[in-house]
Amino acid sequence: MRRLVIAAAPALMSQPVPAQEPVRLHAAGSLRAALTEAAQAFTAATGVAVAPVFGASGLLRERIAAGEAAEVFASADLGHPRALAEAGLAGPVVLFARNELCAFARPEVGASGDTLLARMLDPVVRLGTSTPKADPSGDYAWQVFARAEAVAPGARATLEAKALQLTGGPASPRGPEGRNLYGRLLASGAADIFLAYCTNAAAIAAEEPAIAQIRLPEALTVGPEYGLTVMTRASPNAGRLAMFILSCEGQAILLRHGFAAPGLPREE
Repeated sequence: MRRLVIAAAPALMSQPVPAQEPVRLHAAGSLRAALTEAAQAFTAATGVAVAPVFGASGLLRERIAAGEAAEVFASADLGHPRALAEAGLAGPVVLFARNELCAFARPEVGASGDTLLARMLDPVVRLGTSTPKADPSGDYAWQVFARAEAVAPGARATLEAKALQLTGGPASPRGPEGRNLYGRLLASGAADIFLAYCTNAAAIAAEEPAIAQIRLPEALTVGPEYGLTVMTRASPNAGRLAMFILSCEGQAILLRHGFAAPGLPREE
């Protein structure tokens, strides 16, 4: 069924529709670069404008539930869009992208995959995360802490207690426009290690080349899954945008930005 939906997307894109207001897209901040490009490609193909709003998925979900006008919601998890669907505010939720959580570290930390947990547990090392519940990135970091408990008993409580929730919360600072916030926080010394999505790697490397990217060891690895839904009162063009994101073209854009794209056909 999913392949049939994706295969039908080009035909749906080409169907003429009356001029309408821009499609209101609410999306996770980690999707900013990918979905900005996807929105531009969608507009070029259909003539339909997109008005994107990016932010922490949990905070966006709260705003939508409180009545903020939204038509398409692309979340960094499945739970927040499912909550809107269960409340009758949105339709079915589709898994449309996957990410990974990485550690980014200042050079003097000297962390590697083998030593990462020990360095995170070190009392003098400042460990940065996003804010759980408000931002799925923080929830995924807490999942890492839970997995760490099986490796080092007591690690979970220690990591949860010392984690600095520097991003993703209602009062969290925003980075300068066009700059990566995690790289900036690390460079400024606000954190020595930051758990963030691996899709930040290219931007951090370009802006702060001394910051090291560390893949989590298998014992600590978690798999972020992104959910897409359309609001129940959305315009027809909102469905067209969602179909475009799920189409091969939209999935290829996500892939170029470092996401795993489950909607792409397997290579023979």
